[in-house]
Amino acid sequence: MCHHFYGPLQRKMGGLGFIRQGVWQNFMRAWKAGYQGNMLGEGFVLGGVFVIGAGNQGILLEHREKEFGNKVENEDVLEAVNRIVPVQ
Repeated sequence: MCHHFYGPLQRKMGGLGFIRQGVWQNFMRAWKAGYQGNMLGEGFVLGGVFVIGAGNQGILLEHREKEFGNKVENEDVLEAVNRIVPVQ
């Protein structure tokens, strides 16, 4: 089963994105950490992380991948989640 959330525009980076220095640094970091990917799915779509608060709080965190492997900091996600105020 595959789930998609691209918003109004699907953000992609073309094949030339693979020659960017930052992409190779991210690849080496993941490889050294033992991450093993696969060849499934759409490899050129840039990802992102959103933390959306309850009620009228809106977006508490927005991280859009600028290049392949540009990850969000876990501490930033936890901080945003902790700012969510339950609706009464």
